[in-house]
Amino acid sequence: MSTFAYFPHTEDDIKSMLERIGVSKLDDLYADVPEKFMYRGEYDLPDAMSEQQVRDFFAGLDAKDIKLKVFAGAGAYDHYTPSVIPYICSRSEFLTAYTPYQAEISQGTLRYIFEYQSMICALTGMDISNASMYDGPTAAAEAMKMAVASTKKKNRVLLSDTLLPNVRRVVATYAKFHGIELGSIKAENGQTSLESLKQELQTGDVAGIIVPALNRYGIIEDFTGFAEAVHEAKALVVEYCDPSALAVVKTPGEWNFDIAVGDGQSLGIPLCYGGPYVGFMACRKDYVRKMPGRIVGQTEDAQGRRCFVLTLQAREQHIRREKATSNICSNQSLMALYVTVYMSLMGAEGLRKVNELSSAGAHYLHDRLIETGKFEEVFTTPFLKEFVLKPLIPVEKLQQKLQDAGFFGALATEEGYVTFCVTEKRTKEEIDSLIEAVKEA
Repeated sequence: MSTFAYFPHTEDDIKSMLERIGVSKLDDLYADVPEKFMYRGEYDLPDAMSEQQVRDFFAGLDAKDIKLKVFAGAGAYDHYTPSVIPYICSRSEFLTAYTPYQAEISQGTLRYIFEYQSMICALTGMDISNASMYDGPTAAAEAMKMAVASTKKKNRVLLSDTLLPNVRRVVATYAKFHGIELGSIKAENGQTSLESLKQELQTGDVAGIIVPALNRYGIIEDFTGFAEAVHEAKALVVEYCDPSALAVVKTPGEWNFDIAVGDGQSLGIPLCYGGPYVGFMACRKDYVRKMPGRIVGQTEDAQGRRCFVLTLQAREQHIRREKATSNICSNQSLMALYVTVYMSLMGAEGLRKVNELSSAGAHYLHDRLIETGKFEEVFTTPFLKEFVLKPLIPVEKLQQKLQDAGFFGALATEEGYVTFCVTEKRTKEEIDSLIEAVKEA
């Protein structure tokens, strides 16, 4: 240990700590790990390199990457990112800012979070938004907990079968460790069934339901009668949304739902091998005390100047532990800023244009794929930018052909369908090239 000068502890320090916890050597700390999982050899590490050598090395790795045109969705979307967004977010006052404990020195951070909250409320039609969550699936899981906490003696939450599989899995994990029972709402013709919902509500133990605005088949769901049925049963409705689509489809507020959640990635955050993401959560003011995280508010200082403060922090550091919500602290505020800048730049008109272009491209691709004779239509219900088809050729063969031609698409579903997604970034020429690749598959 003494050979590593950067270690802060001396051999005597280490010996003293080991004695304190009742072991004689460091290896004893791993005594419970089976030997077959322990590596006892020497690590084959390369020699040290200069900064320029490291840069060249990774540039070489990057050059080997195959750059594919994305025709895949399933909760992660290749929307356009205006160049000004990474410029603003890379400024040091944003990039290095910590959680805004001290309002007097955090006015910039508090202001953009306030603007973020205001835009999310406008987008969803809800009363209150928090300062963002980690990602969409965990936001859905937190909404499940909110529903149970708000209805008190009820402990069952229903998930629509049309929710994205990854959302369902995360919610199920949270439910398991919080003692919450999950049920399901069946699908009919690719949409959440109202009749199935009404049947499940008859048990009288349902605290809430979670349904998708755009479901895993890309279908725009019709929730006529849902709010009335759920509220009559004294339960809450949570809608999992694609926030970009809320510019053109009916909002959770318009459906008279209670909580809106989803992932803000579609609002200008680029795809990057699984992240970053940013969850959003908004609700009616009746449930604000059950909402996790923080809420930034606007007020005036002693001189009457506009300023911003942390209005609500329902965390264990501030209130009794049994009253606390999940400790969303620093959360994803940098990505919330990303979303805020994007929405500021695009505005309502820009967001509508994004969806118009995406929808036009998706419907064009859908019809052309059917014409190839290699797919069958699955659903005839309205979709926006994503859709599923039944392939008449092996999925693996199709996917490989698309990859060889420079495309990423035709994601397989549990039912044996494949999904395609088109955003405003995809040109007609790219779509036509993908069609030609399919014809050759």
